Amino acid sequence: MELCETIVIPAAVATEIGYGSPDDCARKWIGAQGSSCIKDVGHVHPAISAWDLGSGESEVLSWAYENPGFEVVIDDRAARDCAYSMNIPVRGTIGIVLLAKRRKKINRIAPVLTQLREAGLRVSQALFDEALRLAGEDMSLP
Repeated sequence: MELCETIVIPAAVATEIGYGSPDDCARKWIGAQGSSCIKDVGHVHPAISAWDLGSGESEVLSWAYENPGFEVVIDDRAARDCAYSMNIPVRGTIGIVLLAKRRKKINRIAPVLTQLREAGLRVSQALFDEALRLAGEDMSLP
């Protein structure tokens, strides 16, 4: 919660995360928070349903659409396209890492991006290198 005031995790996202490995850091974090950040979205806005996205992405986008002022964190391309088309502010995982560096919560992004890759986040080498450039990090350092 050091990078934002409020975190909202729609129930569908919490459910998806709950199916993951018990040692998954997102699952552990949600467990430590309890249900305080989990919200029942209730319904998905019809304009978002039309995109035929996954339930987690649909609930995230619907929450942000119906609660202006929130920014969504989504990496899925189709979900990002939906967000852009509906003027929902969106940021990806790498954007969060860059924000953490800008706010001096981390010293370097390279180790974090490497950990994310190892955890299964698909990050092309070109995107990895561009993120390092934006962060002002030397790509030759380990």
